[in-house]
Amino acid sequence: MPAFLFKRFVNAAGVMLAVAFLAFLTFRFVGDPVELMLNEQASQQQRDELRTRLGLDKGFVLQFATFVGNAVRGDFGISYRNQQEVFTLIAERFPATFELVLVATFLSLAVGIPLGVYTAIRRESVLAKALQFISVLGVSLPSFALGILFILVFSVNLQWLPAFGRGEVVQLGWWSTGFLTASGRKALILPGITLSLFQITLVMRLVRAEMLETMRTDFIRFARARGLPARVVNFRHALRNCLMPVITVTGLQIGNLIAFALVTETVFQWPGMGMLFVQAVTFVDIPVMAAYLIVVSFIFVSLNTLVDLTYAWVDPRLREDALSGGANAR
Repeated sequence: MPAFLFKRFVNAAGVMLAVAFLAFLTFRFVGDPVELMLNEQASQQQRDELRTRLGLDKGFVLQFATFVGNAVRGDFGISYRNQQEVFTLIAERFPATFELVLVATFLSLAVGIPLGVYTAIRRESVLAKALQFISVLGVSLPSFALGILFILVFSVNLQWLPAFGRGEVVQLGWWSTGFLTASGRKALILPGITLSLFQITLVMRLVRAEMLETMRTDFIRFARARGLPARVVNFRHALRNCLMPVITVTGLQIGNLIAFALVTETVFQWPGMGMLFVQAVTFVDIPVMAAYLIVVSFIFVSLNTLVDLTYAWVDPRLREDALSGGANAR
């Protein structure tokens, strides 16, 4: 097990080093930081002093080593647009994105799992076929189009829910939350549903496929032959054996939701990390762009590593295959 852990952490460190290199290249080739930070009236001496302070007068390798060392400490520099530390900006925006992703994940499981079970058990019913058709639409329709449609219906026409913003929030130390206020909870509904629709369809189709496969296994046939009630067979035996891949996919999709929530955040003007990244791209705020890339990649790598470790803990054969380079699998 220690050798397996060491190999996984080395792989994760290698991926993060590659991501850091890509983020560093944005500093080198997406505009001159000195020109972006100073106005046109700045003298050449001021430009040279700023270039020295930023370490741009050093060699490429030394600059990259300095960049990696600063990133490990959470130092991503100063935002060109906001003139604040990038880490502080991300820390301020992360709670909004996290709560939005949390709501979307909860909805995907609370809605997707029951629909997947129903479409598997009653697969010949009209409702099950209708849900299958709707799931195809849910996968196909872009989230920004659904978000605009929701705003038009529920905010403009019906005026039930707010169209933009996070509502009133409560500060708990450095963390801000909208769960504790009525306006904050209302503001979460539309963007949460918009972000969760693709995840709901994914979970529903995954549960349906796993349920149909499980229902054909011998132990399910044996359970039915023993005369167990259909409810016990379907939920205690079949569904329980389907949840492991669902949990795995959901864990990995959390990284996707955080990374791609920027579309939903832009539509609803949600003050999260995605909105911060869109603004950074608009104003060529390179430190924020690089920090966003590193933070999201770190979340992806951490979740994937955690899933790998969980699988290896559950099934020791995976550790042996990984350490032998897949020889056992052959």
